[in-house]
Amino acid sequence: MSGLIIQKYGGTSVSNINRIKKVAERIVRTRKTGVDVVVVVSAMAGETDKLLDMVRQISPSPKRREVDLLLSSGERISSALLSIALDNIGCPSISMTGRQIGLLTDGAHTRARIKQIDTERAKQVLKNKHVIVVAGFQGINERGDVTTLGRGGSDTSAVALAVALGAEKCEIYTDVDGVFTADPNIVPDARKLDRVSYDEMLEMASLGAQVLQIRCVEFCKKNNLPLIVKSSLADDSTGTLICEEDPNMEQPVVSGIMSDKNQAKITIKGVPDQPGIASSIFTALADESLSVDMIIQNISAEGQTDISFTLAQADMGEAMTIVKRVATEIKAKKVDSDSTICKVSIVGAGMRSHPGVASKMFEALSRENINIMMISTSEIRVSCVIDEKYAELAVRVLHDAFHLESESAESGISDGAQSA
Repeated sequence: MSGLIIQKYGGTSVSNINRIKKVAERIVRTRKTGVDVVVVVSAMAGETDKLLDMVRQISPSPKRREVDLLLSSGERISSALLSIALDNIGCPSISMTGRQIGLLTDGAHTRARIKQIDTERAKQVLKNKHVIVVAGFQGINERGDVTTLGRGGSDTSAVALAVALGAEKCEIYTDVDGVFTADPNIVPDARKLDRVSYDEMLEMASLGAQVLQIRCVEFCKKNNLPLIVKSSLADDSTGTLICEEDPNMEQPVVSGIMSDKNQAKITIKGVPDQPGIASSIFTALADESLSVDMIIQNISAEGQTDISFTLAQADMGEAMTIVKRVATEIKAKKVDSDSTICKVSIVGAGMRSHPGVASKMFEALSRENINIMMISTSEIRVSCVIDEKYAELAVRVLHDAFHLESESAESGISDGAQSA
């Protein structure tokens, strides 16, 4: 078999018939280089939100199984239309659902995880020199029910297929020309990065950079699969390469600034300061597959403490129901929630060897009177929870503070980087 490339096209890339035709032409050009191609597509831009809005008009708490079956239809439409477009210009093609491509998941509806992929049918189709167009974002569980992989799940579908089929690389096509130092819609002079390490991209994806789903980056890092993010709207897009860190190159002190408004904070007040209390709270959330981000526990006073944590805003309603129940069981005094927060973060592999980066971040926010509610760090990341109304200001301020508009900032040799 010739070399194999996996291409994934996001919702904006297949948002209308003209763009679907353009994607078909790009795929044909790729095949002319002598490689086989498997394509993964998202739903047409806005389609998933439209379907979710219909759900909300009917029920505030629908069964997740039914939501999965509904949402999977968007990607199926895109895959069928693109396959028809390919056939129409003389390129043999077949569309496949998650079930047909052999993608088996666990049973966690709306946030399923991939367990395995049966590649037998896909390999046979590739032998027959057909392009496979896969409906991303979906699979089936052991009961045969349709499952979905969560927002951005088509990225994960693409890299999982790339690993299972032994592809040379995976190309993610979107409406932007790669990974930038910040959201260009917020920071006009944000700069495209030519190369980002897996670890940096994992942090960026988890912190609000919507260009890639974090699980797809995890797949790539684990299997050392080169991942390229580029624009489908420009033929000359060079994109950004996501790959292993180069030990022979100095790493950027700060590579990018991220913000995430889709966050909520829950605070449990008057919690008995006893062993096992925190476990009872977070085990109850984990049992419902709810992921928690930052956690802060105050110093105990008179045998009681307060516990605050953040999670995805979309999960707040379900989480509040669980936390209120547990709070009653442990005899906590009160449960509060706040959905008007934002997480703003700086990421850079060079933080490992450059002290003072966090203090520089805090100082920059302080100058704008932006109050920090919570702080979380890793070797290559510092995150702060702030009031949502300051989100865009914070991103611009931090981008300026670390001089990320400059090419020299990437190598960590700008004035801002030296003083970090």
